[in-house]
Amino acid sequence: MALTNKIGVIVDSFGIGVREGLKKAKEVGAEGVQIYAVSGEMDPANLSATQRKELKAYIDSLGLEISALCGDLGGHGFQDTAANPAKVEKSKRILDLAQDLGTNIVTTHIGIVPSDRNGAVFAAMQQACEELSQYASSMGGFFAIETGPETAEHLKGFLDTLSSRGVSVNFDPANMVMVTGDDPVRGVYTLKDYIVHTHVKDGIRYKEVDPREIYGALGYEPMDHGKIAEMVRSGEIFKEVPLGEGKVDFAAYFKALQDIGYTGYLTIEREVGDQPEVDIRKAVDFIKTYR
Repeated sequence: MALTNKIGVIVDSFGIGVREGLKKAKEVGAEGVQIYAVSGEMDPANLSATQRKELKAYIDSLGLEISALCGDLGGHGFQDTAANPAKVEKSKRILDLAQDLGTNIVTTHIGIVPSDRNGAVFAAMQQACEELSQYASSMGGFFAIETGPETAEHLKGFLDTLSSRGVSVNFDPANMVMVTGDDPVRGVYTLKDYIVHTHVKDGIRYKEVDPREIYGALGYEPMDHGKIAEMVRSGEIFKEVPLGEGKVDFAAYFKALQDIGYTGYLTIEREVGDQPEVDIRKAVDFIKTYR
């Protein structure tokens, strides 16, 4: 197996700001970058047309390209009908920004897809995602849901209710391993028609837990939120670890991506640890061993 996919890095993982993070991404050997575009200097409302052109030119000057923007707006995703109009509108503006910066992918969390298809939460999520799916498709773009809160089979069932692939998948194998215990290799084949972007991350699951305890859900009251939060922080339930040290079978995972014909980015995400640059450099080298 010889990987030909480009390697990306989430700029924000370095924790040093966008421009310095872009330079650092180039230094560690990345070919592309993913950038959070929700608030601060990367909020679409804070970037004029001129500023967008200047930023794209700067990224081009480094020999990088954008693999995707991150447009995760938090707050249970799109489960709340009252909050959805503003969130949908902002998501559209992030999709516009992505186009201006040279990518057609925005990744996000939409909230946990409920099992009750006849309930109000499912309807709210479906309505919002249908609108975003049509908008993304109209510009040749993708609003990509990150895997983790539910099994691949359950997520596919939701995606199949939408009218286009404008809402697709950002595949994160570690989230699946850590939260639902789902098999990410099998998940690649299950979601093969929807995967447009991937994260490369590793993790270990120590205890079973209701995903709602981790991600939250509209109307769900955790048994002891403080205790669960502390267990997550301490790594008692699950732990994100450097690539190759967790339970993701990367040889099988990369082969599965090849088998389905995925040619997009393998984007490194490092959300924990006090030496992100060291871990990200190791991650780049780790992926290169499969080339």
